[in-house]
Amino acid sequence: MTEEKIKRINELAAIAKKRELTKEEFEERAVLRREYIDSFKASLTGQLQNIRIVEADGSKHPLRKKQ
Repeated sequence: MTEEKIKRINELAAIAKKRELTKEEFEERAVLRREYIDSFKASLTGQLQNIRIVEADGSKHPLRKKQ
């Protein structure tokens, strides 16, 4: 996600506080928000995949999903 897109999300948020968004602005905001959320999730997933748990005996293993 580029800085320009984040700025545009913020611009649309400011406009929405002042007046109702047009249909095109509303759709643009929805697309940008989805892209931002997907980017955030991908970044977080990448960070979690790189975490290793160190046991008392010194062995390391990756995080596992909770059941």
